[in-house]
Amino acid sequence: ILESKSFVSRSLNEFLKQESKTFRKVINRKEGILAIGGTSELSSEGTQHSFSEEERYAFVNWINTALEKDPDCQHVLPMDPNTDSLFTSVGDGIVLCKMINLSVPDTIDERTINKKKLTPFTIQENLNLALNSASAIGCHVVNIGALDLKEGKPHLVLGLLWQIIKIGLFADIELSRNEALAALLRDGETLEDLMKLSPEELLLRWANFHLENAGWQKINNFSSDIKDSRAYFHLLNQISPKGTEEDQPRIDINMAGFSEKDDMKRAEAMLQQADKLGCRQFVTPADVVSGNPKLNLAFVANLFNKYPALTKPENEDIDWGLLEGETREERTFRNWMNSLGVNPHVNHLYGDLQDAMVILQLYEKIKVPVDWNNKVNKPPYPKLGTNMKKLENCNYAVELGKTAKFSLVGIGGQDLNDGNATLTLALVWQLMRRYTLNVLEELGDGEKVNDDIIVKWVNKTLAEAGKSTKISSFKDKEISSSLAVLELIDAIQPGSINYELIKTSSLSEDDKLENAKYAVSMARKIGARVYALPEDLVEVKPKMVMTVFACLMGRGMKRV
Repeated sequence: ILESKSFVSRSLNEFLKQESKTFRKVINRKEGILAIGGTSELSSEGTQHSFSEEERYAFVNWINTALEKDPDCQHVLPMDPNTDSLFTSVGDGIVLCKMINLSVPDTIDERTINKKKLTPFTIQENLNLALNSASAIGCHVVNIGALDLKEGKPHLVLGLLWQIIKIGLFADIELSRNEALAALLRDGETLEDLMKLSPEELLLRWANFHLENAGWQKINNFSSDIKDSRAYFHLLNQISPKGTEEDQPRIDINMAGFSEKDDMKRAEAMLQQADKLGCRQFVTPADVVSGNPKLNLAFVANLFNKYPALTKPENEDIDWGLLEGETREERTFRNWMNSLGVNPHVNHLYGDLQDAMVILQLYEKIKVPVDWNNKVNKPPYPKLGTNMKKLENCNYAVELGKTAKFSLVGIGGQDLNDGNATLTLALVWQLMRRYTLNVLEELGDGEKVNDDIIVKWVNKTLAEAGKSTKISSFKDKEISSSLAVLELIDAIQPGSINYELIKTSSLSEDDKLENAKYAVSMARKIGARVYALPEDLVEVKPKMVMTVFACLMGRGMKRV
């Protein structure tokens, strides 16, 4: 009876599998969206991942242009935007590494990219390097593995590429890097108000600034409001060089297409004008007419980067002192949060944490239970008493920190709500530290880990591999040469470090930085998700140094 029972359940399973297969094929297909059966083992049972051909087309053309002259990419470029060649071309990791460096220069040390005579192992290393570096610049890659990229899984490849491209497009849409943006200030606004806006909001305001000057109505989005191309015609006409600057010859925008009756033809006429500015990128006429929000956002960001057409105001009342860019540490914390997929995306460390929603999500990531239903006020907040609701969240965040045994002396919810830099950083650091240590504790069967244990592990691993370096603590000035990090990487993965590339003996600051760049990229390449930056090693910043060694310890304990 038992046998027949298991036989029945088996055949029932088979039957259901067959049924679900046919069912999957029947799920209706959307036009322009290619449907693909589920990919990773987990998701393949009855899911359908679709990907957009429009995105594929747009990204291929962008990458072809961006890497056109790069000798290391000639084996895959130019890719054909009308086929799936993109998905095979990213499979060896080189294009991904190059695109990351275009978005955030110097993220990856070129010396660590495997370029010649690739094998499955050296390809895996490139993909590790790309994924861990993408994570370090703030891409959310938690659900993407090297194998997914090697197999060219379309929705994952496009999702990662969009994040990388967007980070590059948005890099300069930021007041501290582009003071002329202050021209977008409205009456009664301060720089601080402007600094709170996200890059998307700033772009919308930039477009409307030019549309207003053209006497055209404002737009509220880059989707439904731009479908007729008319706002774009006016925007192009406003930002095109007028020949007043020496280095920019005049470019005239032909507005004849503006009165074209047919939407598609009008969009094509507009894009031909954008082409005169070298900005026919990301959108086809169909993408404009359908109001594709992602691709139109990219189109406008690219216009802004090439032709902002803004003049820094000579206003006496503006407090330019506010415009200090974020510190390295702040950027690292922000990238770490974003790489974990917090929502909303953190653009400004303090401003975006003032309702504690992101902090509460981070508690969840470090396994501190959050009572979302009873203790948390979720946005949108009521018009009256908004700040009260946010403050309650902040108080709860501090309370959770105390139960998590964080050291929060003198830190109250009010400080988070005010965006107090020092005190917010103190909490965020403890979250990142706990996150880093949790990874180690999981690998070590729940044994508690502290700084001393990591230092001992580092020295033991170095000694066992016959290396001469050692560290006394994370403040050890010797760390500034990065030799201890490089030797540890070589101890974990023997033969991975090319010693000819390492500068030794009396080191200049530049030598130290070269070593540190090599060390950080190599750590990522052997599979350690390092968020710290080369400068953190050179300057021996103890917090960030600790995270580097902890990540390497995690990688060393896996011994994969």
